[in-house]
Amino acid sequence: MRRDLHEANRWSWNAATAAHNTHKGDQAHFFREGGSTLHREELELLGDLPARSVLHLQCNSGQDTLSLARLGATVTGVDISDTAIEFARQLSAEAGIPATFHRADVYDWLAEAAERPERYDVVFSSYGALCWLSDLKRWAAGIAAVLAPGGRLVVVDFHPVWMMFDDDWALRYPYSGFDEDNVLLADEGVGDYVAFELRARVPGQPVPGVESFQNPHPAYEFCWGLGDIVTAILDAGLRLEALREYPASPYTLRPGMRLVGDRWYPPEAFPPMPLLFGIRAVRLPQ
Repeated sequence: MRRDLHEANRWSWNAATAAHNTHKGDQAHFFREGGSTLHREELELLGDLPARSVLHLQCNSGQDTLSLARLGATVTGVDISDTAIEFARQLSAEAGIPATFHRADVYDWLAEAAERPERYDVVFSSYGALCWLSDLKRWAAGIAAVLAPGGRLVVVDFHPVWMMFDDDWALRYPYSGFDEDNVLLADEGVGDYVAFELRARVPGQPVPGVESFQNPHPAYEFCWGLGDIVTAILDAGLRLEALREYPASPYTLRPGMRLVGDRWYPPEAFPPMPLLFGIRAVRLPQ
């Protein structure tokens, strides 16, 4: 586990999250009016949530966490970023949607939670989460330890195949570390992907909030293939119930993508490829 790199990422996320939230308008009003930031991909895998206890790992600023709570779940969010958790707590209060938030490295929090009596019906993580984990086996084992018997893990994230491409759609990044060094250094740090998304959806329109954000803190990502991810989950004793691959994404990470309806596809020159994957795994009743 690369705790040193986790801490470096904490600083990079603190700076980026502050910029991201300047672009999102009155989020408390959005939630008070019934808004949700969840997508059909994760909703299908999550299933029924009323009266369920949900642990949302790497919850960022809490928008998805509060959307889960709106569906009737009792939700706890955990994130390494101080800025994100501070914002999430404020948003929860202003939106009038109860949720509990903890600022912690996910590994530390899971280890401490396993020593306490509470267990969760659902553990959830999504969209750009797994690339920040330096030890998948420890992550999966920590989740298995806090899941109630019969509880489920749901992950929806960007597919490792898509993450191999750079902004020019050239193959640049490794699919997996294949048991070797899998760390990628981003000197530019966590970027302002929220502003990028807004510009892509409404070309030529000004983006509210911080302009031309430059992150002063570098970031470190970890390359995991689908085999790495599934094997870690199986090794933790969870049973795989669903493995989905999706050819489109609700978010765009690369220039030149095509918006068809409400989903982004690769440029026309490319054949269909998986842009997202979804996993549901269950802890067997004892």
